[in-house]
Amino acid sequence: MDLGIKGKSAIVCGASAGLGRGTATALAREGVTVTIAARDEKRLQDAARDIAKETGGTVHAVAADVTSDEGRNALLAACPEPDILINNAGGPPPGDFRNWTREDWIRALDANMLSAIMLIKSTIDGMIARRFGRVVNITSHMVKQPAGILGLSNGARSGLTGFVGGLARDVARHNVTINNVLPGQFDTERLRSNHAKFAAQQKIDIEQYRERAKSQIPARRFGEPAEFGAMCAYLCSAQGGFITGQNILLDGGQYPGLL
Repeated sequence: MDLGIKGKSAIVCGASAGLGRGTATALAREGVTVTIAARDEKRLQDAARDIAKETGGTVHAVAADVTSDEGRNALLAACPEPDILINNAGGPPPGDFRNWTREDWIRALDANMLSAIMLIKSTIDGMIARRFGRVVNITSHMVKQPAGILGLSNGARSGLTGFVGGLARDVARHNVTINNVLPGQFDTERLRSNHAKFAAQQKIDIEQYRERAKSQIPARRFGEPAEFGAMCAYLCSAQGGFITGQNILLDGGQYPGLL
């Protein structure tokens, strides 16, 4: 399927690895000029080179911390009028809420709520003026099925979800859509790192832990970043213009509810 976005421009945050990289790759394959951002410059440059080689697309890299004004300004200087914005940031560490300080909460809010809102604020009016815009926020399945040890992530990402729910309805008439994609367990470095921590806490082998985790997913496997990227690319497509304000769960069937 031709997604109708060849020649568009996109910003993809957190794109040096994992789900962000999978999304940047899917967009570049569709002919979108992609500007990717992350904090680790070497890793980011390597990702940009590899994505361009794999897809034949145009990929620019901006090493930036998008939780800061300076980082967002650098990113927007490189791509001032994106047609597509993919907000993505790694979640804060798990733990007991009794141990979290105000500073822990502020860091979580900056990374997983406020930076996304600030980037939307900087780009949405241009999208409205051009009569085309697609914003996808990569959040988490924990928005629908919270876990106590991930309270920092639950709180910040749910705040972003609430904000988007109102804004998406305000801009839909301009052919600008805003959606959230909620990943479950995708086979990324972050998932493997978390599994290693949980396995150590339970004093079991990591592979044993991972097999147990897979057994709780009806699909009996972890997701692949490429299939996650494909869903994000579709939401950014011309055909995706009637999908907005939604929280789209990609979790292999793990969430047990209907809604």
